[in-house]
Amino acid sequence: MRELVHRFKYNGHSYLRPLLAEFLSEAANDDRLQAIPIDAFVPVPLHPTRRRERGFNQAEALAQALSRKIRIPVWNILVRRVYTNTQTRFDRIDRMQNLRNAFSLSEDKSVRGKNLVLVDDVLTTGATLHNCARTLLANGAESVRAITVARG
Repeated sequence: MRELVHRFKYNGHSYLRPLLAEFLSEAANDDRLQAIPIDAFVPVPLHPTRRRERGFNQAEALAQALSRKIRIPVWNILVRRVYTNTQTRFDRIDRMQNLRNAFSLSEDKSVRGKNLVLVDDVLTTGATLHNCARTLLANGAESVRAITVARG
């Protein structure tokens, strides 16, 4: 799985997107996730600099593929305000520090009362998803859950 995610994320092997989205689809069909209706998928954002470096946001690409498959909209409502060092070199405590106040809600968006599902490629320590969820909940989301392709 690690090899597949790395090929997709770092080497631009976009042909892997449907396969990886299939793993997300299985996660989205989990009874625990289905217990509350989902209003939208919210991809974890990349900082604009990182997006330019990579050429795309892997979480957004996966969320779009999943959306087409199960007909739940994607809302690109989170903004990564702070450019952070790559998380791959940090332990959980350092990851949490690295991401403190890194995310915000798009100025013209409202999540009040919405049930949202964050989408990302890999869950390692949960720091990124935790900070994204905190931002959404602080802005009035009713619930925030998360799905990822893999755990790292």
